[in-house]
Amino acid sequence: MSLLEIEDLRVTFTTADGDVHAVNGLSLNIDKGETLAIVGESGSGKSQTAFAAMGLLAKNGQATGQARFDGQDLLAMNTRQLNKIRSKDMAMIFQDPMTSLNPYLRVSDQMAEVLMLHQGLSKSAAVTEAVRMLDAVRIPDARARITMFPHEFSGGMRQRIMIAMSLLCQPRLLIADEPTTALDVTVQAQIMQLLGDIRQDFGTAIILITHDLGIVAGFCDRTLVMYGGQIMEEGPTDDIFSDPSHPYTSGLLKAVPRLDKETAELATIAGEPPDMSRLPAGCPFSPRCAQVLDNCRAERPSLEVTPGRRRACHLPVKEVA
Repeated sequence: MSLLEIEDLRVTFTTADGDVHAVNGLSLNIDKGETLAIVGESGSGKSQTAFAAMGLLAKNGQATGQARFDGQDLLAMNTRQLNKIRSKDMAMIFQDPMTSLNPYLRVSDQMAEVLMLHQGLSKSAAVTEAVRMLDAVRIPDARARITMFPHEFSGGMRQRIMIAMSLLCQPRLLIADEPTTALDVTVQAQIMQLLGDIRQDFGTAIILITHDLGIVAGFCDRTLVMYGGQIMEEGPTDDIFSDPSHPYTSGLLKAVPRLDKETAELATIAGEPPDMSRLPAGCPFSPRCAQVLDNCRAERPSLEVTPGRRRACHLPVKEVA
């Protein structure tokens, strides 16, 4: 049994302009200690997939399907039941630590609250454990700095604090939603190294949500590519990078800057992401695809499963450019 199994997940938001279909029939799984990247452009449904599993959708959002964590269906749970699993078994790192941390509370109070609520520790014991975790994520002079407020830390240090908070209860699954956004390249590398160390030291499974294929390459076991709320393809990361089987994946990889090749200009994918309230009848990528076929516009391709790979495309694999 996989640690997390999501089947036929659909996420819909009710708005004044009509329903927005953010996720459309997505299925995935992740095993203990595994790393899975969910990649795609902004608006592809990556974050909403995670929010649905964590029970964190906005009030106008509704999720259907199944999301089983260790055999328990998360979508069927109420808030009280979810709170017993969140932080203790599943935790999430959000992309903006400044808005995720309470600016009016000291870091010590915010971290201690997690342990007092989920582990029943006393305030002093919780602060001691929080200091230990800040040391683990390499916050210098953690014992003195834990009493500081979030604004007194740099962006990279605030992200480390968020990672430390997510690890306080030693969850079995960590979802990292764009954990390196707005950080410079050096700090990005440090954060990804830290997540790798966490996986090795704690045996934590990690779902990395990102639009940046560059940070996925040396980190994730498998990569799932999303577009228009749907899976375009999925497979081992090395295979996806060396032999993409979907035109969208191929386009994303071509758009990644390369230091080993000289190019006059950066490749792009023409057009705009789809309107999620008015998705095309066929493949959501068909309006932008340079290799589109007639049936791509009318018929949504099924998700074909081959050994180690999944893809949703009418174009034969050998013809993908």
